[in-house]
Parts: sequence; structure tokens; C-alpha cells
Amino acid sequence: MDIEKFNDEGRELWDRKAAFWDELHGDRGNQFHQRLVEPSVFQLLQLRPGEAVLDIGCGNGALARQLAARGARVTAFDFSKALIRLAKKRNRSEAAGIEYLVIDATDEEALLQLGAGRFDAITCTMTLMDLPAIQPLFRASARLLRAGARFVFATQHPAFNSNNPIFVQEKEDRDGVVSEHLAVKLRAYLDMPPVKGAGAPNEPAPHYYYHRPLSELLGAAFEAGFVLDGLLEPAFTESDAAQSEGLTWLNLWQIPPVLAGRLRLG
Repeated sequence: MDIEKFNDEGRELWDRKAAFWDELHGDRGNQFHQRLVEPSVFQLLQLRPGEAVLDIGCGNGALARQLAARGARVTAFDFSKALIRLAKKRNRSEAAGIEYLVIDATDEEALLQLGAGRFDAITCTMTLMDLPAIQPLFRASARLLRAGARFVFATQHPAFNSNNPIFVQEKEDRDGVVSEHLAVKLRAYLDMPPVKGAGAPNEPAPHYYYHRPLSELLGAAFEAGFVLDGLLEPAFTESDAAQSEGLTWLNLWQIPPVLAGRLRLG
């Protein structure tokens, strides 16, 4: 894979649709972020006021602002200049201490310039599946963190929600009782090439998704010296399904679309 080529195209795509994603997420993030991603991250992070946190792939700053509001000293970056501009525009008084930067998460040297041993924690939400390479990020993160610090991530669940799963609706007649069932169908798991997909309905341009099975996703972290000591698989609820219609994650309450984990240096 030509990492630089994929990265350059991805940056251009995200710059092009930055305004769309900023409007979609607003100040606090969309429903998916607020219900599944953010609660899982904070549960695993166990943030203490005054801690220095690096937020990787910050987008328009939805998580960075919540980190700052809870007392963290936040450095946040994205490789899209357009998203960083929009994140800065959304700065409020509770987020005044956020330092926003433009950095490529696949550029190990640029990451290391942030300072060895500088951070108490790193957050990386819904970004790993957007990166053509994750080894440089984990290697750099191992050096950026202080002893005993943690790396908390949330990503599309590679077993269920990776590279455009197919939603299925079935009708069953069992003993005279007709019922409908929703499911997710996957054609592959171990080896899938990058694909372009829409992250949200009506967005201006699809972007690349990079599937990695669990062994590859976590293996890159283990190779960098991390161990996994926390894991969550958030999903919507049966109550959400009762109030929703159509083939959406809201109705697939038994299947987690997000995988969240906490890594520590071994």
C-alpha cells in the first residue's frame, strides 16, 4: 500500500467535507458519539483534573472540549487543516486551554516532537480505521506517555462494523407467528482492502476505511509495548430499537458497532 498516496487523498477528502462534519457533530458530537463513543471513552479513561491529555484525530473538537470541561489540559490534533480551523471557532470558555495542532497521525517524527513523557493519557476516537498505517502512531504514543499512563481508543468494531457491512431484514413465520429480524451480514473479516464509504448520510464525499482484524489492530499496540487492560463493546439499547424504524444501528441493539479499549505500557 502506498501510505503517502492514500493519506494525501484522505486529507483532501476530509478538508472538502469538514464543514459538513462540523455541522453534523456540533459542539457535543452526533448521537453515535454521545451515546456510544464518549461514555465508553470516559469510563475507560478515568480522567483526573489537571492531567495532560493528547486527543488524536480530534475532528471538530467534540471530545477535546469535554476533556477540557472536566479539567484536563488538552492538546488536540487532526491532519485536516479545515477541521482544526472549525474546532478553534467552536472554542468556548470551558475549552480555552485546548491547544489545537495540525499533525498527521502516521508521521512518527512529527508526533515525537510533541515531547517524550509529556502526557498522562492519550485518546483516539473513531480515527484508527481512517489511518492507512497505525504502527507509527502506537510506537510514538509509547514514548509520549508517562510511566503508568493510558491510551484509550474507540473505533468501529472490526467484527461487525467494518468496511461497509450489509444490513439484512428478514421475515419469519414460526408456528403461525410472523416476526421480523434485523441482522448484519459480512463477507470477509481476515483480509479486506481499503474501501471508500460514507460516514454519514448525504455527506459530500466518501472517505477511505482501513479494516484490521482484532489480531492486527491490537497486535500493533502490543508490538509497541502496550497491554490491554480494559475493553467495552457499546451498542444501542432495546428501548432505542422499540422507538426506531429501518435498517440502522439503533435497531441492531444486540450488535455493538463500536469497540473501545484501554491500553497501558507493559
